Amino acid sequence: MRFYRNLYVSDGYRKKKEELVQRMKRGKYPFSAYLLVLIEDGPNQIEFYSTAMLYQEYCRPDYIYVIGIAESYMDAVYMVEDITREVYEKTGTADIRSYIRAQEIQPSENEM
Repeated sequence: MRFYRNLYVSDGYRKKKEELVQRMKRGKYPFSAYLLVLIEDGPNQIEFYSTAMLYQEYCRPDYIYVIGIAESYMDAVYMVEDITREVYEKTGTADIRSYIRAQEIQPSENEM
């Protein structure tokens, strides 16, 4: 499981974002949360999944690229809306996939 360096997080998770990410890297997922995942190919750019599915035997979290963590289903819906609005305001398009990829290759504010 990989995480977007500018990870979007619901308000209730902001203070414990780093701890939450570290726990998830170890396979400990908050049961009621939703992960916003960037989809590499196909018509969908973002999908979101309940973290409960990650406890299922068939799920392979190795290939998941997490761009956001939401506390609830509705938070996930609003987060997708906010991300889309942000991308449109900054690029004039709704190409979230390209925007996220471009952000990954640019140095973050902490690295400057």
